[in-house]
Amino acid sequence: MAIITISRGTFSGGKRLAACLGATLGYRVISREVLVAAAERYGVREETLVKGIESPPTFWERFSVDRQKYLAAITAALCREALADNMVYHGHAGHLLLAGIAHVLRVRVIAPMATRRTEAMAAHGLEAKEAEAYIRARDAERVAWTKFLYNVDWHDASLYDLVVNLEKIPLESACLTIAAVADRPEFRATPSSTQALADLFLVNHVRASLFLDPEVGATAALVEVAARQGVVTLAGILPSARQHAAVLAAVRALPEVTSVRAELLGARA
Repeated sequence: MAIITISRGTFSGGKRLAACLGATLGYRVISREVLVAAAERYGVREETLVKGIESPPTFWERFSVDRQKYLAAITAALCREALADNMVYHGHAGHLLLAGIAHVLRVRVIAPMATRRTEAMAAHGLEAKEAEAYIRARDAERVAWTKFLYNVDWHDASLYDLVVNLEKIPLESACLTIAAVADRPEFRATPSSTQALADLFLVNHVRASLFLDPEVGATAALVEVAARQGVVTLAGILPSARQHAAVLAAVRALPEVTSVRAELLGARA
C-alpha cells in the first residue's frame, strides 16, 4: 500500500482531506503525533520542536546545530511511522522529509483565498482583512522555511505527484481521486522502496541519537551518516580521539545497527 503526504497552505482543506482519505482507504492519519513521538524518543520538548520547524530562517542561521537535531528527530519519527505503511501524513513538509521513497504519493492541495479566509475568520474570530493577512503570513513562513532547509520553492509543482485545486472539485471528489491514484502499482510498497525507507530511518535515528548522547552532543553535526540494511557508515573529522570513541560507542549501542564502518571517520588529536 501507499504512504500519502499532503502539503497545504493554512486553511486550505488539507486536514479535512487527510481525514477523508483515512476513512476511505482505512489508513492511519498522522500529523502532530509525529512531533510528539520525536519529542518523547529523542528527549526534545514538543513545543521546542514546533518552534524549531516553524521558525523563520533568521532563527536557524543562529542555531544551525539545533536545526539539524530537530530535523533528524522529526524525520526519524516520521519514517518509523511510515514503515508501518498505510498512512496519510499532513503537515511539516512530509513530501520533503520522505524524499526519494518511491511509494510515497506526494499531494499538494490548494484552495481559493475566499474559502481560506472564511475558515480563518471562523477559527480565530478575525475580520476579513486580518484573516487574509494571517494566511499570507503563514504561507510566507512555509515558503521561507522550505527554501532555507531544502533550497526548493514550496510552490513548485514538480515537487508533487498530484496537485488538487478545491476551487471547483468538491473535497469528497478530490478524496476519491487521490485514493484511486494511491491504489496504482506505482505507489505500492516494494522490497526496494521499503528498504530505502528503512535506510532513511536509520540514518536519521543515528543522527538524532548522537545529538542526544551527552558524550557527543553538538559534535554530531560533524559526522556524516549513511546506512544500508542495518550497516552504518560514518565519515568526518572530529575534534579529539575521545569524541571519536564516543561516536563509535553511541552508534554501536543502538539495537537497530547491525555493524559500523568507520574507515572515513577520524580525529584531529
